Amino acid sequence: MILDAKVPAGDLADKWKNHKFNVKLVNPANKRKYEVIVVGTGLAGASAAASLAELGYNVKAFCFQDSPRRAHSIAAQGGINAAKNYQNDGDSVFRLFYDTIKGGDYRSREANVYRLAEVSVNIIDQCVAQGVPFAREYGGLLANRSFGGAQVSRTFYARGQTGQQLLLGAYSALSRQINTGKVEMHSRKEMLDLVVVDGQARGIIVRDLVTGEISSHSAHAVILATGGYGNVFYLSTNAMGSNVTAAWRAHKKGAFFANPCYTQIHPTCIPVSGTHQSKLTLMSESLRNDGRVWVPKKEGDTRKPKDIPENERDYYLERKYPSFGNLVPRDVASRNAKYACDEGRGVGSTKLAVYLDFADAIKRDGKDTIAAKYGNLFDMYQQITGENPYETPMRIFPAVHYTMGGLWVDYNLMTSVPGLYALGEANFSDHGANRLGASALMQGLADGYFVVPYTIGDYLARMPYDKIGTDHPAFKEAEHQVKEKISQLLSINGSKTVDQFHRELGLIMWDNCGMSRNAEGLKEAKTKIKSLRDDFWQNVKVLGEAGQMNQSIEKAGRVADFLELGELMIDDALDRNESCGGHFREEYQTEEGEAKRNDEQYSYVAAWEYKGKDQAESLHKEQLEFQNVKLTQRSYK
Repeated sequence: MILDAKVPAGDLADKWKNHKFNVKLVNPANKRKYEVIVVGTGLAGASAAASLAELGYNVKAFCFQDSPRRAHSIAAQGGINAAKNYQNDGDSVFRLFYDTIKGGDYRSREANVYRLAEVSVNIIDQCVAQGVPFAREYGGLLANRSFGGAQVSRTFYARGQTGQQLLLGAYSALSRQINTGKVEMHSRKEMLDLVVVDGQARGIIVRDLVTGEISSHSAHAVILATGGYGNVFYLSTNAMGSNVTAAWRAHKKGAFFANPCYTQIHPTCIPVSGTHQSKLTLMSESLRNDGRVWVPKKEGDTRKPKDIPENERDYYLERKYPSFGNLVPRDVASRNAKYACDEGRGVGSTKLAVYLDFADAIKRDGKDTIAAKYGNLFDMYQQITGENPYETPMRIFPAVHYTMGGLWVDYNLMTSVPGLYALGEANFSDHGANRLGASALMQGLADGYFVVPYTIGDYLARMPYDKIGTDHPAFKEAEHQVKEKISQLLSINGSKTVDQFHRELGLIMWDNCGMSRNAEGLKEAKTKIKSLRDDFWQNVKVLGEAGQMNQSIEKAGRVADFLELGELMIDDALDRNESCGGHFREEYQTEEGEAKRNDEQYSYVAAWEYKGKDQAESLHKEQLEFQNVKLTQRSYK
């Protein structure tokens, strides 16, 4: 199958403008005749649902939390990028586009990334109009700070809680539409299957997480805005409820899964402290603006950081990357932290940590200034570790944070299943092999506020007004399959908990498909995951009953999907014999230990097609063409 990305013809800077003019439109009076399902109510989902309802469409929104306000977007800390050039430091739409393409190690689609940079300027205006309390300079202009992978300041922020404030803005827009009756909100409902009729997405099957009831919902189109799959590693910075189930069930109904092995490791997280942990805590990348990363020069140095003089410290990012220093992209910063610890220069009790030191910034700017920028982050660090980062350096170490892979989508954000769209982290489209900091919020809001409201009309304009009823055989069959799977999980009655299987899977993935990978480890991991999956379906113990609140069933279904996804991630990583961004194959690196791409053979999007139970997935390739940037070895020196 040839993947048609439906990228418009013409100059890069004109593609989106011309495309908006050329797409089919739905008459305002006819919009109320169409219904759209939106699954997920984070930044991408809430903004899409609110925008579509504002246009006149009828929207059904679903989330598994008790409120859209609990979506994982709320956890984002550092900021949101936009090419406003408020600092007058040389930023532009093209520079944001170029930084994003380069940051993703030239593995993303040019047209999508340019559109993202282009609409970024509108996002800030939209959010300010909603009352998002961005930080401001003394004169009243919105403040900016710098983030990794850029030499300009383009990141708008609200202290260390930017995601929360942006989500409140989107939630207020969503609430307005719920109040008008244009959005029908369904909370505590988890999507367990996609319903496809005559090759088109026509609805979903959900489980009520309070009553256990299975129900069907029909629509003219379905939007998935369900986030990423980082919890396949068990320990990640994601909320514990974050999962791949909605996207994975859609994948098994025909939606191609693209670049699953592209996982982002965030360099500034609070290190693992023991087996009691169920998740890890992020410390915003914005801290690298003022914090300096270092380790002792000597191996096995156990002195307290204040006792180690300057000439015995290695500020290794500043030493190796003088142009970008501590603001290198996340994949580069993460790998170098790993290298330092592998050399025996790690700090803390586990020796799997490096220092993030604010002493120079406090001395230069004063404690009050640093507290105004990062105070809530410092407080959070102290509450978790018992250490005061104003007085002693933070200890940080890389952890799984974001997934660049996701459902394959074309320029219109439609998957390979007509009528099914994927937004935000649920799709693969904008970040290539590594996401730059502060770009996740940008993509989620761009997709929801400014892209899908245009592109979905092009599809709906060709659709009949009549909906397919939930009494259609395809809905009944999907409901039956969902109930059968739940019954099967309950009937196993084994001896191991769901969490035990999840932990084992996470350890296999982290050790073999985490910060670095090699062919031998990946092949070993594939064998282990197959064995673990067989054991799961023979030995898992799921407590309780189906027709009631049952978190054990919820977790079991999600871990079953993670086990299948983990195997596909391994296959994808094995198939890509190069290093690029967050996909670091140890066999393919430069003499300096940097990622070494193979553009001749691997300059493509890997889109995998599900072929059936226990069958190998089929690989389809979307060739990437670069007409506006030159493919070069990434350098941040």
